Amino acid sequence: MKVIICGAGQVGWQIARHLSGERNDVTVVDSNPDLVRRATDSLDVQGIAGFASYPDVLDRAGARDADMVIAATHSDEVNMVTCQVAHSVFAVPRKVARLRAESYLTAIYSDLYRRDHMPIDVVISPEREVAEAALQRLAAPVAFDTEKFLDGQAQLMGLSIDPESPVINTPLRQLTDLFSTLRAVVVGVRREGTLFAPESGDQLFAGDSAYVMVHADDIGRTLEIFGKTYRKQERVVIVGGGNVGLAVARRLEKKTERIRAKVIERDRKQAERAAEELERTIVLHGDGLDRALLSEAGVERADAALFVTDDDKVNMLAAVRAKAAGCPMVIVLINDPTLVPLMEPLGIDAYINPRSTTVSSILRHIRHGKVRTVYSIGDAEAEVIEAEVLSTSPIAGAMIRDIDFPEGVLVGAVRKGDKVVKPTGGLRIEDGDQIVLFSLSGDVPEVERLLQVSIDFF
Repeated sequence: MKVIICGAGQVGWQIARHLSGERNDVTVVDSNPDLVRRATDSLDVQGIAGFASYPDVLDRAGARDADMVIAATHSDEVNMVTCQVAHSVFAVPRKVARLRAESYLTAIYSDLYRRDHMPIDVVISPEREVAEAALQRLAAPVAFDTEKFLDGQAQLMGLSIDPESPVINTPLRQLTDLFSTLRAVVVGVRREGTLFAPESGDQLFAGDSAYVMVHADDIGRTLEIFGKTYRKQERVVIVGGGNVGLAVARRLEKKTERIRAKVIERDRKQAERAAEELERTIVLHGDGLDRALLSEAGVERADAALFVTDDDKVNMLAAVRAKAAGCPMVIVLINDPTLVPLMEPLGIDAYINPRSTTVSSILRHIRHGKVRTVYSIGDAEAEVIEAEVLSTSPIAGAMIRDIDFPEGVLVGAVRKGDKVVKPTGGLRIEDGDQIVLFSLSGDVPEVERLLQVSIDFF
C-alpha cells in the first residue's frame, strides 16, 4: 500500500517507522529538509522536501496513485488543506488529519460538518487523546501506565514493584503456580533503565517496573497480589486549564460518581474560559508552582493531581511539590522522552507522552484489518500488538510452547470467540483467534512474519 505522511516530526517519524516496517510504500513530506533527511537515512522511506499542502509537492510524492495521506504537520490549517488537495486534485481514497484547535474540532464533529466540504476521513485530536489517556491513568491510580486491549476485555498495567510487594524475589513460574486461575501475565520488566521480556525463571525485585497484561475481571485481584491498594478517586487537582485540562475536567463532571475537581490555570483568559465552561469545577487563577495556591486547591487532601500544562519542567516541579505536600498520586504530561528517566527519582507516579498517545491513536484508526491495535511503550522501546491470527500464519494451529518467538516477545492475552483465555504453554493458537503480543522494538519484524500481517486499511 502507498502512503504519504505529511510532517516528519516525532509523530510523523514514528508512523513512518511503523508503516514502512510493515512493507508499505511510504513517502515522507516536510518543509524542513533536515527532518526529511533524518527519515530517509534511518527508515526505508522516500522523502520530499516541500510544503505538504502544495499540489506540486503532493504530486512529486506520488499522490496520483496513493492509497492514503496522513497529514500530521504542526499546523491544523496545513493539515486540512493537504487533505482537501489530496481529495479534490488527486482523489486519494483515505485522508487522516491531526487537528489541535478546539474550534475546528467542534465544527468538524458537529451536524454542520459535511464530508464533501472538508474531506477528512479520520480526525485525530492530540489533546482529546491525551485527555482520554489521563482519564485512564486516573481510573487506575496505582498504575504508571495503562492501555486497554481486546475491546476492553484485557488491560495492560504498568506497576512499580515496591520493597513491601508480596511478589518480590519470587520466580514468575512460581507465581503462576500459586495463582493458577489468575488471568495475568508479566510481559515486560524495566530494571535499572533497561526494558526486557522476562523468562519464567526471572524474579521481580524492588525498584523494578512491571508491565502486566490482565483480564478485566481480574484487575482487582492482580493489584492485591502485587501489593497495590486501590483508592477511589474523589478529589482531583488539575494544574493546567488548557484544552487537555479542560477536557479532563468536563469528563470528570459527567461521571455518575461525584468527583470534586479543582483546576489551576496561569493564563487569565484561559482560566476565565474554563470557569465559564465548567459547571461544578472550581477554577483558580495562578501559577501551579505556587505552594500557597496548591494548598488552596487542597492538593494535600487530593486523591490525585494531574499536571498538564504545556511546559514539561513546570509539570514535573509542580508534581514534586504536590507529592511533598502529601498527594498520594501525581501524573504529569511529558513531551520530551529524555525526561522520563527522571520520573522515578523524583517520585512521580505516572506520566503521559502525547506523541506516543497520538501515534497509537492514528495507527488504531487507520488499521481496519488484521492488526487491530499497536501501543508504544516508553521511547518506542517496545510495542504491544493486538492482531487476528491468519490461517497462513506459522503460529496458526501451534501450541504457544512450540512457537519460536524471539526472546523479546511474550503472549499477553488470547481471545477465542468472545472469551479471553490465559495464554499457557499448552494453549493452541487457531485461525481467527485474536492475540496480544508484547515485543521489544527490535523483534517487531519477526512478529510481523509470524503473524503474516496483512494490513487492510479499507
